[in-house]
Amino acid sequence: MFLDQPSQIMALIRSGKLVNIGGRPVLVPTPRQPERLSRHREDIKLALAFAAIYLIWGSTYLAIRYAVETIPPLVTAGLRHTVAGGILLAWAWARGFRPKREHWISGLVIGALFFLVGHGTLHWAEQYVGSGLAALLIATEPMFILLLAWSMGQQRISRVSVAGLGLGVLGVAILMGAELSAKGSSLLGLLAVLLGSLSWAAGVVISPKVKLPQDALARTAVPLVCGAAMLLIAAGVTGEFHRMQWSSVSLKSVLGLAYLIVFGSVVAFTAYTWLLQRCPPALVATHTYANPVVAVLLGWLLASEPVTLRIVIASVAILGAIALIRRGERSVQKGSEMAERSIHSAELRTAVRRVS
Repeated sequence: MFLDQPSQIMALIRSGKLVNIGGRPVLVPTPRQPERLSRHREDIKLALAFAAIYLIWGSTYLAIRYAVETIPPLVTAGLRHTVAGGILLAWAWARGFRPKREHWISGLVIGALFFLVGHGTLHWAEQYVGSGLAALLIATEPMFILLLAWSMGQQRISRVSVAGLGLGVLGVAILMGAELSAKGSSLLGLLAVLLGSLSWAAGVVISPKVKLPQDALARTAVPLVCGAAMLLIAAGVTGEFHRMQWSSVSLKSVLGLAYLIVFGSVVAFTAYTWLLQRCPPALVATHTYANPVVAVLLGWLLASEPVTLRIVIASVAILGAIALIRRGERSVQKGSEMAERSIHSAELRTAVRRVS
C-alpha cells in the first residue's frame, strides 16, 4: 500500500494501524482476537439467557407449590409481584421513564388479566394440583390466544391450526381425566388453572390495543405493580392476611417465594427482554415447549409427583398442538404477505396502464 497523502498517514498513525519503525512508516494489521472474543462472549450470554427462560420459568411452578404450602396463595402472588414490580419500576425510573395517567389505566386492565386472575388462580390452584400438571395446562395459552384473536378478527385460522387446537383439546381431556381419577384431586383447581391461562391469553391479545409505555422494561413494570396491588387487596378482602400465621411459615415457603421474586420475575424477565432485542420472536417463544417439560421433570424428581403414561401422552399431545399452531400461524402470515404483494403488483400494473 502506498501512502502519498500526509493526511492519510496521520489518520493511520492515530488509529494505531501505522507505526514508525526506524524512521519508516509500517502498516500493522488489526488484531482479530478481540472480535472473536466478543462474539464468544455474546454466544455465552445468549446461552445463559435461553437457559434462564427455559429452566427458571419451568421451575417456577414447583417454587409456587413450595411457597403456597404455608403462605396463602394470594399473599404469595401479591408479595412476589410487589417486590419484583417495584424493582423493575425503579429500574425504569432510573432510566428516565415517568408514568402517565393513561399508563396506569392500561396497567390496571392488563395487570388484572395477567396477574390478578392469571397468576392469582395459578397460585391458588397449586394447593390442589401438581406443579407439572399446572405447567401443562398453562401451556394451553397459545390455543386460547389463537381463538381470541380469531374471534376478534385479528387473525385467520388455517387447517393446520385447527388440527393443533383439536390435538390440544385432546391433551387437556387426557390430563383432566388422569387428575380426576387420582386420589385427592380437585376439578376446581384444574378449572382455575385453565381460567388463568385464558385470562393471560386475553391480556396478550388486548395489550397492543391499550396505551402501555413504549419502553419494554416499563411496559412490564407498570402492569406488574398494578396487578400486585390488586392481588394484595384481594388477599385482604378474602381474609388471607387475617388467617395467615406468620410464625408457621416454613423455610421452604420463604425460599420458594424468594426464588420466585429474584429468579422467576427479575432474572428471567430481564433475560426474556434482552433476547427479544437480539433474536427472532419465534425463537424466543420456544420456551413454551421447554417450560412444561422442565416442570414435569422437576415435580417428579423433587416433589415425588407421578409421571404416568397418560401424563406423557397428554404432554406429547399438548406440545404437538403448540407446534401445529405455530406452524399454522406462520403459513397464514406467509399467505397474507403474498396476498399483499399480489395486490401491490396489481395496483402497480393498473397505475402503469393509466400512465401509458
